[in-house]
Order: sequence, then C-alpha cells, then structure tokens
Amino acid sequence: MITVSAFNWVPDFAKGLVRDLPVRWALEEAGLSYSAKLIGHPDKDTATYRDWQPFGQVPAFDDGKLRFFESGAIVLYIAEQSPVLLPDDPFQRRRAISWLFAALSTIDPVIRGFHLVEEAPAAREKVSGLLKSRLAALAAVLKNKEYLEDRFTVGDLMMGFVLRSLRDTDLVFGDTVLGPYLARLEARPAFARALSAQLGDFLAEPPV
Repeated sequence: MITVSAFNWVPDFAKGLVRDLPVRWALEEAGLSYSAKLIGHPDKDTATYRDWQPFGQVPAFDDGKLRFFESGAIVLYIAEQSPVLLPDDPFQRRRAISWLFAALSTIDPVIRGFHLVEEAPAAREKVSGLLKSRLAALAAVLKNKEYLEDRFTVGDLMMGFVLRSLRDTDLVFGDTVLGPYLARLEARPAFARALSAQLGDFLAEPPV
C-alpha cells in the first residue's frame, strides 16, 4: 500500500494548498490506492519523521519499494507509472516533464515571492510585474489550447496546483485564458477526490 504523509491540521488559508495535494491528485489520476499518514506539527520534528522527510515537511512517500520525499519527485515517480500522466512518445514525455519543472521552478517561486511582499508596496510592485510577465507567457502558450500540450499531462497537474495559490487574486481567474484553464483542471474528477480527501483529513481545530 502506498503511504503519503500529510498534516492533520493547517490554518484555513492553507487548506487545499498543502503540497500533499498534487501527490494525492496524481495518485487519483493514476488509479493508485493510498493511505494518508497524518502527522501533527510536533511530529514533524521527531527523529523518526526527519529520517523520512529531512526538513519536517509534507509530503513524504512510501510504496514499500521506495521511501522518499519532495512533491515534485513524488509526482514524477507516480506519473512514470501512468499513461494518463505521461505520454509514451519520448518527445511528448519530455515536454510534459518540462512543464512540471516549469511550474515548480519558474512559476511557483514568483508566486511565493508575491505573497511574501504583500506588506511592502515597492517590492510588491516589482514582484507583481515579474509574476504578470510569467503568467502572460504561460497564457500565450495556452491560447486556443485546453492544455499545455495536446492533452492533459503531469505538467498540467503541477501547473494547476501552483496556480491555485493565486485563487484569491484576479491574476488567474481574471484572465480569459488562465481562468478557464484552471477551472478545467479543477473540474477533473480525480482533482475533486484528492481535494476532498485532503480537506477531510484536517481537524476542525488545532490539536492542543
């Protein structure tokens, strides 16, 4: 049985955005059963958990054969086992993987920077300009297309997860290309199951 670590509680603003979500989503798309190993925030600093996830974060992954960590690495491992997530054609396969890394390396860090400088107007303006430029480039790729390549792949899955952290702004849903794109991804039944599972695992109140 596949086991994925996940927090048992996070603040409301983080719900639906914790990084075990894309792993759950990938498993749902691939049709692979799994169980969530729920940890409290004190547990993340134990020697046992740090042996599994050195930084005390989630997710960590164990399928009985491999035991490792980092959402991107886990999602890629799952995708390599699923034709739903990765095409057989070598060129198309590499393109899909490129988009997975683009989501994590090119888009996500700028989004995180954007959120970090919310209380610093000058810095926010600079980061906002960079973010809008990156999103415009992404929208240009997606213009007149449903997905980043000719069908849904792991690249779309990770890009969708990353873009979700801008849901409370008009940067995605205010865009005539990116808004419908993210809506299509969130309409996938596998995503709905993954999100429901993550939200269902959170305690209503922080543990005492």
